[in-house]
Amino acid sequence: MSFRTTPSVDYVEDVSPGSGALPPRAWYASSDARSLSLNGSWRFRLSATAGAEDDSFAEEGYDAGNWAEVTVPGHWVLQGDGAFGSPIYTNHLYPFPVDPPHVPTENPTGDHLRVFDLPSDWPSDGGAVLRFDGVESCARVWLNGTELGEFKGSRLAHEFAVGELLKPGGNVLAVRVHQWSSGSYLEDQDQWWLPGIFRDVTLLHRPAAGVADFFVHASYDHTTGEGTLRVDSDAGGRVLVPALDIDVATGEPVTVTVEPWTAETPKLYDGVLATDGERVPLRIGFRTVVLEDGLVKVNGAAVLFKGVNRHEWHPERGRALDLETMREDVLLMKRHNLNAVRTSHYPPHPAFLDLCDEYGLWVIDECDLETHGFTEQDWRDNPVDDDRWTPALLDRAARMVERDKNHPSIVFWSLGNEAGTGRGLTAMAEWIHDRDPERLVHYEGDWNCRDTDVYSRMYAFHDEVEKIGQQLDGGTHKRRELPFIQCEYAHAMGNGPGGLADYQELFEKYDRLQGGFVWEWIDHGVKHAELGYAYGGDFGEELHDGNFVCDGLVFPDRTPSPGLIEYKKVIEPVHIEGDGANGAVRVTNKQDFADLSALAFEWSCQVDGETVESGSLAVPALAPGESAEVKLPEPPVDGRGGERQWTVRALLADDTSWAPKGHVVAWGQFAAGARPLPSFPATDRPVAEDGRITLGPAGFDARTGALLSIGGVEVGATPRLDVWRAPTDNDDGAEWQTDTRYGMLWRTLGLHRMRHRLVSVEAGDDALTVRTRVAPAAREVGLDTVYRWTSDGERLRLTVSVTPEGDWTVPLPRLGVRFGLPEADRVEWFGGGPGEAYPDTRTASMVGRWQSTVDRLQTPYVRPQENGARADVRWVELGGLRIEGDPEFWFTARRWTTEQLDAARHRTDLAAGDTVWVNLDHGLHGIGSQSCGPGPLPQYFLKAEPAEFSFVFSTTR
Repeated sequence: MSFRTTPSVDYVEDVSPGSGALPPRAWYASSDARSLSLNGSWRFRLSATAGAEDDSFAEEGYDAGNWAEVTVPGHWVLQGDGAFGSPIYTNHLYPFPVDPPHVPTENPTGDHLRVFDLPSDWPSDGGAVLRFDGVESCARVWLNGTELGEFKGSRLAHEFAVGELLKPGGNVLAVRVHQWSSGSYLEDQDQWWLPGIFRDVTLLHRPAAGVADFFVHASYDHTTGEGTLRVDSDAGGRVLVPALDIDVATGEPVTVTVEPWTAETPKLYDGVLATDGERVPLRIGFRTVVLEDGLVKVNGAAVLFKGVNRHEWHPERGRALDLETMREDVLLMKRHNLNAVRTSHYPPHPAFLDLCDEYGLWVIDECDLETHGFTEQDWRDNPVDDDRWTPALLDRAARMVERDKNHPSIVFWSLGNEAGTGRGLTAMAEWIHDRDPERLVHYEGDWNCRDTDVYSRMYAFHDEVEKIGQQLDGGTHKRRELPFIQCEYAHAMGNGPGGLADYQELFEKYDRLQGGFVWEWIDHGVKHAELGYAYGGDFGEELHDGNFVCDGLVFPDRTPSPGLIEYKKVIEPVHIEGDGANGAVRVTNKQDFADLSALAFEWSCQVDGETVESGSLAVPALAPGESAEVKLPEPPVDGRGGERQWTVRALLADDTSWAPKGHVVAWGQFAAGARPLPSFPATDRPVAEDGRITLGPAGFDARTGALLSIGGVEVGATPRLDVWRAPTDNDDGAEWQTDTRYGMLWRTLGLHRMRHRLVSVEAGDDALTVRTRVAPAAREVGLDTVYRWTSDGERLRLTVSVTPEGDWTVPLPRLGVRFGLPEADRVEWFGGGPGEAYPDTRTASMVGRWQSTVDRLQTPYVRPQENGARADVRWVELGGLRIEGDPEFWFTARRWTTEQLDAARHRTDLAAGDTVWVNLDHGLHGIGSQSCGPGPLPQYFLKAEPAEFSFVFSTTR
């Protein structure tokens, strides 16, 4: 065997999909055929360029004893403690010159070597294939010194016939992986660039007369309740489904009465495809997907997608996910009421689709294609409109469809993402429509819907979505007749997204609007010893997009963020609203297919946030779309006379595959009586002595009017007006939205450096009044602020009056007071909770009595920013103080200042100080999702206008 000393690397820049690989086929696990996982520890050598080393490492007997080791599946840049290079994050900019199909000479290349023996009982009949489920971005493969071929298409499966090359022992598998290739131009997918063999490598025995490929067609007729099954197979054979008494030849249709598959009722029938040489398990879901009456319908009913975009991610292993991590994703989605996933922007590991079939999620399966970087040159030379690249595009489409075609959860094939338009996409759509007419085709970039079956958009603002719902959006006649989905909306970056409830209201109002998919599922933070979680720029990248990669509904460790809790409430499948005065509750089934028989309902009555009585509530098993009014019991007799409210919950009546009995699916809460406001007569007068003013339990500095103590509680910093918050990612907005990026506008105005001018300190007969003017340097606008303190001898009341001066052209971030306490840990409050909420993210905030610590009040966003506010607070106790509000207020407490929070770039930048800083806010500006979508709607703006609010302080010691 001879090898070139200067290997050719022309294949790296060849626009073809590769050579040597077998045609794509369905992914399945055989009952009879053996398999051998080649995952594990591999020998590894990294080179700086594609042609730095010859091919001799692929030869039998090559000594790689001095090579390093890496784990497969894995990415080499996430292993070796930095010895093998670093990750790179860009949103859409290519991290190399745009010169298709060429890539830089500096092309990190990883040679992988694995020596393996066949099991002693490995069959000698038939053949074998070597399967790679995912390699980024270009791989060349040898087995026992024989080159098998090379391939591109990182998130796609490739197989090679190897039966004649195998030996009982000492098989040498060599794989050369290049980080950059012509394929990289097709994979610009807003994620970390992570080279390596990141999915499974498997040797599969293929028995003689075994199954080559098969296609399960399982439709459902909702008018008759019958399903029709036909399994096409290249190898012939018979199809057996014992539960349905089916035993037919492949290619032969059979119609029987069945239970249909939906995301709400994911009924799967176990079957077998049997040939003379092999038995392949089948999991069959009967369902029919059609475009009818301008709507996407499954089994005769229109579907409302309550979805999420999902990149594959693990904070330590990158895109190398194990089955349990995938299962965790699906279970979290189901427990938070999601019903759909868009596999942005590539087909996922095939096991994930098995889980979607099993637990029930609608899927948009997206092709491994994005050329977003070409937008920088107005899409010039875009591969999807260049015939030379069309074979590669068709190969990618085929490898997605053929691998995944037997999953009932998939209702759309997506051509890719943000790749412009062109002849290559049209060719892909035509091929897919012809190969699988039983599903629909999606692609967001095709606004005229030439190639697609649905009008899809990203980040359309609320007003435009409403016009689309009304069919007033213009465009072609064909487009106006198609259903609409937002394949991306509500950008979940940092604190947010805001406005979810407002979008959902529109989706439910207009039939044409069939829902959407929040961007996205998980923050792509890389676990880092010093930074906590790293993001773009933390690895010294010369080009990066910062923390734009951290925009998920769950944190990198898969802890649900407040955004996911909010989304769960917004999309809950049962709507519960009540009339406390009339003692009734109205329950509506908002599901598309299932009735309410799987749910149990409970009521509880609270007084001042504490449950005083509870019980079960008889709710009929309403069909989808039906409502019923149910009478609540007589309210319990309680002599406390406090604030009363009802809470009604919908719970799982029994254990399910995705959550236990008692899991809360939906809830509603409504008042049963008005809240008594905190009030008392001002009986004490301020007394001045020795530079100190005493008013009831409080002491003040006579010169400045600053509060020094209340009872035995020292106040580290006096309450004074505060309008600043550490801008969120959504406050800062996207760089292309310069006119309404309020974080930038707030800084330009100087709201982060307000100055306080003392005007007067007035000790009257019944009040201490402190007058100030609060204004930013270099500006003439300001806020005239009056603090009026009164007391009844035991309690202290602060009334704050604010009058804006000048021309305020921007809303305020917040309006309230901030003060410091030297000690505080345990926090108890009566108000919204348990988690944070803001004006347009408060749907999930439940009024009750809650407890926490100051540290647990913080929301651990990967990039620190404003967080942790609790809404609708009646009173809060911390640090020896009880604070009541008139009206209800927003409460925040943290062990660092807002300014320190603003300056931090990672969680590890925040160090607890000696003071707990407390914000009591009369108002907060909304959140929105302007990091890539709309800002807050106008009704959530905090306008600079006259305001008055009060707090009553007392001690708890």
